[in-house]
Amino acid sequence: MVLQVGSLEGRGVIELENASLLSPSFPRKDAPFVKDSPIDHECQNFSQDVIRSKVLSSIKVVVFSTKINLLMPFGPLAILIDKLFHSHGWVFLFSLLGIIPLAERLGYTTEQLAFFTGPAVGGLLYATFGNATELIISIHALKSGLIRLVQQSLLGSILSNLLLVLGCALFAGGLVFHKREQVFNHADAAVDFGLLLMAVMGLLFPAVLHATHTEIEYGKSQLSLSRFTSCIMLVAYASYIVFQVKSQKNLQVPVDEDKSFNEDTSNDAEVPEISMWESMIWISILTGGISILSEYLVSTIEGASKEFQMPVAFLSVILLPLVGNAAEHVGSVMFAVKDKLDISLGVAVGSSIQISMFVIPLCVVVGWMIECPMDLNFQPFETTSLFMSVIIVAFMLHNGTSNYFKGMVLILCYLIVSASFYEHIDPMSIEDNPSIAGP
Repeated sequence: MVLQVGSLEGRGVIELENASLLSPSFPRKDAPFVKDSPIDHECQNFSQDVIRSKVLSSIKVVVFSTKINLLMPFGPLAILIDKLFHSHGWVFLFSLLGIIPLAERLGYTTEQLAFFTGPAVGGLLYATFGNATELIISIHALKSGLIRLVQQSLLGSILSNLLLVLGCALFAGGLVFHKREQVFNHADAAVDFGLLLMAVMGLLFPAVLHATHTEIEYGKSQLSLSRFTSCIMLVAYASYIVFQVKSQKNLQVPVDEDKSFNEDTSNDAEVPEISMWESMIWISILTGGISILSEYLVSTIEGASKEFQMPVAFLSVILLPLVGNAAEHVGSVMFAVKDKLDISLGVAVGSSIQISMFVIPLCVVVGWMIECPMDLNFQPFETTSLFMSVIIVAFMLHNGTSNYFKGMVLILCYLIVSASFYEHIDPMSIEDNPSIAGP
């Protein structure tokens, strides 16, 4: 046997010149039976080492690369406490903490997968998985008939992104660059707030139609209007994705800033840290974990409300959104302190657009499919909160500049909203009307 090792385009080639080994159909009579050659053992060991190294490297990047993953043990603890002690308050709290790192890592793996898909499919991935936590919690709640929980948690996500996340980003960026105002492209912001006002309009008309008792069929007309409006909003959001993919490069940068922008993007070019298949596997694992903890979260929210002596509306609008918005909160602030305010606005406002124009209409359509009467009537109090928040943020950002004072105003507005929902008694909440929770 002659062993020759050469190179072909940078790869090792092993050539075996032994007719008895290469042609097993014509064995030599005097050749002894050989089970495995040393080369086979070396190849098997080498492949196992490569797979083991790849798995460990992937776990290191996804699990051990960020400190927020220190909250991961709270997920199994929530399941353990539910099995042993049946304490709804602690199960709710630990499930809430356990979902935070899973939601953040889901956003990270989706970002990694987008490197391999191109801008069009990447935009669809962000629309699907960018707010997957809110969507999974909402679907579990819809299956349980908890329509108000779905409405309030999604509304809270929008309010949290617009006031708290964006406010913290503007405040932090303003403190770092306190000697000058930060600037961003107000043309893009105008398009974004136009979509947000369209979402407000979609939520406003069913609420007004129901509150003024001007429905043709009481209780049915608002549901029909909500389903029709939801389909229109989904079409508008799909058009927005296409518009972003095809036109953003031309609209994003003014002509006089084109050169500096190109230099910044060339310096900040990123490469994927994990492969496409690793991203897909991790997305499946993380989505499954979020789905399991979301079921515990939804099933214990009423008991947690009684144990903590807090309204369900407050838990739904204020606490639940903190879970899904953890990644947006950290990312938006980090970009703002790096003077990348356009990206920071894209994270905070873009997430609000995804929820209002994609997740909420999709929940209405899903409820339609499973015969759950989910509608866009979020009640006057909630709809007014959203309308005022969109108007305040639009006025704050209308001139394309930002400073720490504008961020502080948004944070203070969020505190007012939080206090309002703490004192608000929802006439249709679970605690006041247990019959709406379904069987």
